[in-house]
Parts: sequence; structure tokens; C-alpha cells
Amino acid sequence: MANDIDLHLGKRLRRRRRLLGLTQQQLAVAVGVRFQQIQKYECGANRISAARLWQLSEALEVPVSYFFDGLAEAVERAGNDPSEGGGEMFARKETLDLVRAYYQLGERPRRRLLDLARSLNGEIDAT
Repeated sequence: MANDIDLHLGKRLRRRRRLLGLTQQQLAVAVGVRFQQIQKYECGANRISAARLWQLSEALEVPVSYFFDGLAEAVERAGNDPSEGGGEMFARKETLDLVRAYYQLGERPRRRLLDLARSLNGEIDAT
């Protein structure tokens, strides 16, 4: 049975891999394992050793500490209401697609898109 820490590390791993647009196979090749192992890491079924965590951080271009960001809150939340997903919206594919598309825009269109999103949010809040 996966514990809260393994689940948190797996979610952070999946989030970063998807943000970079990597498949499980591509990441597996980069760290010298099979893609099934990446699947097991991501769902928390297998624990990630310190050495493997280092390799993953190098392949994903993040410090090792990235995987532990928000861990205390996640463990605390797991003991409370499981429906409170906190950062779960950032694990959704459409959110990552939107973020990727946003950063591919130039500065001016990004600013205009952000202004549009804020104005739409204001309209929704006002109704």
C-alpha cells in the first residue's frame, strides 16, 4: 500500500514530466529504467530511491527538493478531507496544455490573454 509521501512524489513526478511534454518511455530511457517503472513511481506503487530521485531530478531539470514541495500540506490534507485536491488542477492534462500554449505566445499576446481571463473571471463572479 502506497503511503502519502510516495503518492506525493509520484504526483510531482507526473506533473513535471507532463509539463515538459515527455512520455513515460522518454523519461524511462533518460534514467535507465523501463516505462513500467515510471508508471509505478507515478502512482506511488514503488518507492523512489535517493539515487533514482537524483537521476529523475536531472532528467526533469529540477532540484531534488522540487519533489518535496508541498509535502507537509499534502500529508496533512490526506488526513483530512480527501476531496480537497489543492494542486490537483495542475495535474490535469488540459491545464498543462493551456500553460504550454500560454508560454509559447509572445509577451504582448500573453498579457492580453491574461487580461481576458481576469475579465471573464470578474464577469463570472459578478453574476
